[in-house]
Amino acid sequence: MNTKTFMKGGMAALMALSLVACSSSTASSTASTSGSSTGGTIKIGVSGPLTGDAAVYGKAVANAAALAVEEINAQGGQQYEFKAEDDQADSEKAVTAYNNLVDWGMQLSLGTVTSGAGQAVSPLYKEDGIFALTPSASSTGVIYKDMADSSTSYGNVFQMCFTDPNQGSASAVYLSKHTNLGTKVGVIYRSDDNYSTGINTKFTAEAKELGLNVVASATFQNGATDFSVQVKQLADAGADVIFMPIYYQPATLILQEAKKQGVKATFFGCDGMDGILSQDGFDAALAEGLYMLTPFSADASDEKTVAFVKAYKAKYNETPNQFAADAYDAVYAIAQGAKAADVTASSKAKDMSAAMIKQFTSMTFNGVTGTNVTWKATGEVSKDPRAIVIKSGAYVSAE
Repeated sequence: MNTKTFMKGGMAALMALSLVACSSSTASSTASTSGSSTGGTIKIGVSGPLTGDAAVYGKAVANAAALAVEEINAQGGQQYEFKAEDDQADSEKAVTAYNNLVDWGMQLSLGTVTSGAGQAVSPLYKEDGIFALTPSASSTGVIYKDMADSSTSYGNVFQMCFTDPNQGSASAVYLSKHTNLGTKVGVIYRSDDNYSTGINTKFTAEAKELGLNVVASATFQNGATDFSVQVKQLADAGADVIFMPIYYQPATLILQEAKKQGVKATFFGCDGMDGILSQDGFDAALAEGLYMLTPFSADASDEKTVAFVKAYKAKYNETPNQFAADAYDAVYAIAQGAKAADVTASSKAKDMSAAMIKQFTSMTFNGVTGTNVTWKATGEVSKDPRAIVIKSGAYVSAE
């Protein structure tokens, strides 16, 4: 049994806000070990919301990671096992999930799916010397002890997704180059959420530098269901493009209110908007013309994306979202690094972590979420974002 105390986990949990708190469950996947093994079986773990309001993210990550492990094992060579624990996007439950994964024997990790949970357990990954590459926890607080100071990076926690600030600056740059979407920008963000405020802060600063005309900014907090005041505020300011650095659940309510008020504007979001078409009871027609920045578009025609989408659909009978794509890439990146570093299942965790850090800060990775992907020593990823737009109830490339 892991010797970490609940007190330690509880203190770590105070570092982050959770997204939801629902019932608990655990899911695991041990991929096929077909092919010869050259170094035993390396165990990869992850925790995420497999149940609850944010389950669309957690399930996508778990499914894609399991698919990647299955494919890699089928190629022969180093073999992997994969296990996903349900943390319900809650920081305290993430600590419990982490301890469960360590007890299982986790040697490498996909960290957590969500940022709040990630901020709670990153100190534990640092203390135990386990290398982590999160597919989707985008807050700088996941890789830095101090969110505003990159010199405080944990050093062994890396990101496959963009940091929140980078999403904000990239959104401002995109809107400045695509004035056909609108020239008067209104912003609506959640003021008690690190993801939303992090993107908005950088977006606002970059928009000022680029000369974007931000005419109004409206806020809300967790649990809000009435957005009539915020939508009217932006409409009265004449906003013809509305930037929403938020998750898709409140976005569905905002779009409903916009239709009710007859607002004609282009709506624009980031990676948290991915999944809006899967929201139960949501009229997909309301999202027609919605733009979002994401590193992945399921309709892309490159060979890697086509193969991934085909395999994912065949296995899970649904189109993969950006979270699935980042998880798929994360597993393949780990496998690339592990092979180059010549680590084996018998390697000590801290030795394995040091070898993986050396590889990730020097290698280039090509995947479905980007080519020529590299990482800084801080754990921050560098790759190009893509814009997608919803047309006829489907995600398509905006370019």
